[in-house]
Amino acid sequence: METTLLIAFLILFIGRILWRFSLQQLNIRHLRNHGKVTPPVFQGMIDEKTLAKMVDYTYDNSRLENKENLTEDILELAILFLLLPVLVAQIAGLQLHLIWQALIFFGVLALVGGIVGIPFDIYHTFVLEKKYGFSTITWKLWFTDLIKSVILSTVLMGIMLSAFMAFILYLPKSWWCWAWVFFTSFEILLLWLYPVVIAPLFNKYEPIKDEELKEKITSLLSKVGLKAKGIFQVDEGKRSKHTNAYFTGIGKTKRIVLYDTLLASHSQDEILAVLAHEIGHWKKKHILKQLIFMIAGSLVGFYLAYLLVNWPPLYGAFGLQETPVYVGLLLASIYFSCIGFFFSPLGAFISRRYEREADKIAHELVGTSEPMINALKRLAKDNLSNLHPHPWYVWFYYSHPPLIERIEYLKLIDKEISNT
Repeated sequence: METTLLIAFLILFIGRILWRFSLQQLNIRHLRNHGKVTPPVFQGMIDEKTLAKMVDYTYDNSRLENKENLTEDILELAILFLLLPVLVAQIAGLQLHLIWQALIFFGVLALVGGIVGIPFDIYHTFVLEKKYGFSTITWKLWFTDLIKSVILSTVLMGIMLSAFMAFILYLPKSWWCWAWVFFTSFEILLLWLYPVVIAPLFNKYEPIKDEELKEKITSLLSKVGLKAKGIFQVDEGKRSKHTNAYFTGIGKTKRIVLYDTLLASHSQDEILAVLAHEIGHWKKKHILKQLIFMIAGSLVGFYLAYLLVNWPPLYGAFGLQETPVYVGLLLASIYFSCIGFFFSPLGAFISRRYEREADKIAHELVGTSEPMINALKRLAKDNLSNLHPHPWYVWFYYSHPPLIERIEYLKLIDKEISNT
């Protein structure tokens, strides 16, 4: 059984590497063959120089992503077959409480992964993003963000992991259920706290200054009976020139957030169209559906982990003599990650369907697709989006329909309404 488990892991692991690399190369080859042609809907807006820049940006990001993925894969194998046996033995020799053992174990793994990931983040932020005129962040701010992120993630993961281990230790037969309840409650609490406690640690949020736009947004919200705690603008421009707008929070902390870069580069009609799209997600209850799916999926995950962590072959497959339960959690999560990767198209398909539904609602609220189409074109140009993704890459990864497909869908809605 141990050999079977090891072979199954290697098949999944190598399959993930090969499939991910193949899709990446397929996407790049497709872009190389079609990237010099400006799609008809972008004619007159994107010149040859900008198109070439968009293609180069996709190339460079893909190359960096391939290198980062390969590094992470090598690191994962090194941890499983080299570091793990040594680390488990060393921690076991400390004769500490089980909860402290788990905290040290996952703390060391997080530290190793974090250190390996820093060079890629630095290169992406200060080389690649600078090269294409996006990054505006200073070294001081980057370092401050890093320290805050480390402290925040340490505290949150420490709380969650300590709770899980306590349930395992004191409620060995039903820990999976209690861990699921705690995990769900903790995630909902974080969704509630994020806009008012966590996000302000990194950015300055202030009520939108454009009173005319604020009134138009309020009027748009009233059409669907949506009330937000406030309409805010955030100083994201101190880090990047990328643009965005989003809803965040739940209950009384629900708010609308607009990037200052979006306010500076888009017309009011375009901003309203983007927000109408986000309102569409709320009206169709997409966030709630995703939350329910996450809760149901985590319940299955915790129960499967409960079955696996006390199964000796799981440890023996990786040559471990010691069988502490926190190592079982790691091994189970690695299997889940490998298997989950191949289910990515299902989540992507559902997400793309949600995006089309939100676009349709946006059309109903605004009355025309023109502002949304203009906004999408501007977003594509400003963010140097890939206008020629390969269909298989889209099928597997894309959470949104490709830009061309999305614009054509919006035009079709206009056409259908004009014919009725």
